[in-house]
Amino acid sequence: MPVPDPFRQGLERGWITHDGSRLDQDLTLEADVAIIGSGAGGATTAEILSAAGLKVLLIEEGPLKTSSDFHLLESEAYADLYQEGLGRLSKDGAITILQGRAVGGTTLVNWASSFRTPAQTLQHWAQVHGVKGLDQASMAPWFERMEQRLGISPWAMPPNPNNDVLRRGCEALGHRWAVIPRNVRGCWNLGYCGMGCPVNAKQSMLVTSIPATLEHGGELLYLARAMYLSHDGERILQLHCQALDAKGVHPTGRQIRVQARHYVLAGGGINSPALLLRSQAPDPHQRLGKRTFLHLVNFSAAQFEEKIDPYYGAPQSIYSDQFQWQGGVDGPVGYKLEVPPLHPALASTLLGGHGRNNALRMAELPHTHVMLALLRDGFHPQSQGGQVQLRDDGSPVLDYPVNDYLRDGLRRAWHNMAQIQFAAGARQVMPVHGDAGYAASRELVRAMIDGLALDTMRMRLGSAHVMGGCAMGEDPRQAVCDSLGRHHQLANLSVHDGSLFPTSIGANPQLSVYALAARLSDGLLGRLAPGA
Repeated sequence: MPVPDPFRQGLERGWITHDGSRLDQDLTLEADVAIIGSGAGGATTAEILSAAGLKVLLIEEGPLKTSSDFHLLESEAYADLYQEGLGRLSKDGAITILQGRAVGGTTLVNWASSFRTPAQTLQHWAQVHGVKGLDQASMAPWFERMEQRLGISPWAMPPNPNNDVLRRGCEALGHRWAVIPRNVRGCWNLGYCGMGCPVNAKQSMLVTSIPATLEHGGELLYLARAMYLSHDGERILQLHCQALDAKGVHPTGRQIRVQARHYVLAGGGINSPALLLRSQAPDPHQRLGKRTFLHLVNFSAAQFEEKIDPYYGAPQSIYSDQFQWQGGVDGPVGYKLEVPPLHPALASTLLGGHGRNNALRMAELPHTHVMLALLRDGFHPQSQGGQVQLRDDGSPVLDYPVNDYLRDGLRRAWHNMAQIQFAAGARQVMPVHGDAGYAASRELVRAMIDGLALDTMRMRLGSAHVMGGCAMGEDPRQAVCDSLGRHHQLANLSVHDGSLFPTSIGANPQLSVYALAARLSDGLLGRLAPGA
């Protein structure tokens, strides 16, 4: 029996949407609030403002794909639902950056992990970056509100064998571990969250806030690339968009102009600063695009006698913060340990090798486990993050240097992950690095890790979390926006996404974005529609 597709049912009821690829002439749209980006920040903002009666236009560069389109195929999902077809890289090509690009943004394709912003992070922002009103007590009601809205609670089912390796290894070594909260309702435990949920169990923005916005009379424009904001130095006058073809790759030649009272930027930690750079937005202190952070990720692979089947079951359900805050907030870089799912195309790229070597590694995939470390960047003077820049064609790229401070964390993370995998019963372990192979003992892998050259192109590094670039703070000499998300120079522009974060946060960021966007939207509503 087919699973109902509530989004398509809504379209049949008359939801107002505009498909940029189908325009046969230029288009002008008007709204009270134009929101650029339909992910965690943009869609949350759209729901709150539209529920209060404001006319909202939600703008997305990627395509509209709904549960009927999700066939659990890597070949389709990566091309359709990710930035640059899953090919977004750092400027030097050393870091793979996974970001969503479709209606619903990254919430459509993430692995559902939902953490509150750590108290240590919020305190650091207040003390070091001049952020006001976002302490733990102030944010708690907003976390609770979004947890209830999106069904966020610790995963109730036993972890799959892939995640259970992390639990078993931590228990054997006396390390802390815990269950990951996930934003799901009625989950089928399929394990293909990164390709779009075909049963609408993951409470992404496609399933929750975007339908709520459209029910309240909001409008959705998709396959439309926000090119630049025209402004007079004090206010935005208009947003200019390019219509894209059905694949979201090539401009069709049609132009879309958007007129609004207020504009909310929610394109994420690369695209939001890039739009402001293309717009030549006021930036008197040269802060725009600076201090853009990744949770830089490295990986450790292991082989087990028993079957792991790392492609089935909830992708992430166990984590460890054992090494997150050792040495203090601003000491050596800390990291969160988690487990990724391993579907064949992603695994073949990650595990590396060529020809027979790669074929053998793929043949072993049912017995393969991979652990990852999310490095918490931005809390130390030696971790300044990266910088969003524009290529000659105006497209964004993130320049992200990996210095000795981060290399120290990468090496320590490899050691810790290997020891946990052996403690869980692995028969051999391999740091995921171009010069590494499998080692059959703790001593051998320790020596291997110590001997690895940490040149960026030899390591296989990635990240699915981009933060910063439009940092918030009360001092405009240090920040692009204030603590309410208001741009310091442009009066009718707000930013409601992870680009506001002054550092990385040390946890998967979607709940942090949901809660922050909800709090900022409540304040914005009070300014735009007093008494609403």
